[in-house]
Amino acid sequence: MKTIWHNLKEVLINTFDYLGLAWWVEIVTQNPRCTYYFGPFLSSSDAKLSSTGYIEDLEVEGAQGIAVNVKRCKPNTLTIADDLGEKIDRKVQPTFGGQILS
Repeated sequence: MKTIWHNLKEVLINTFDYLGLAWWVEIVTQNPRCTYYFGPFLSSSDAKLSSTGYIEDLEVEGAQGIAVNVKRCKPNTLTIADDLGEKIDRKVQPTFGGQILS
């Protein structure tokens, strides 16, 4: 039953993402000046729950001035490095890494 729910949830997330209705974690750091998008998620609560791990990872990497926003969006670029004046597009398919499925 878990596998069926996992597959259904993945289809729903991909559909919501395609329509721009999926939830994403947007994290903006002041040092380095970057914007990161993590997702997509089916619900805002799933995104908020996962944001803790993303914040911890960035803190370990030395990021400072971290602001978090959970919102519905459809980001074109998943990492924007303002300090470097470039956009880094992590071509990653959702694998649900870091997400807790119930």
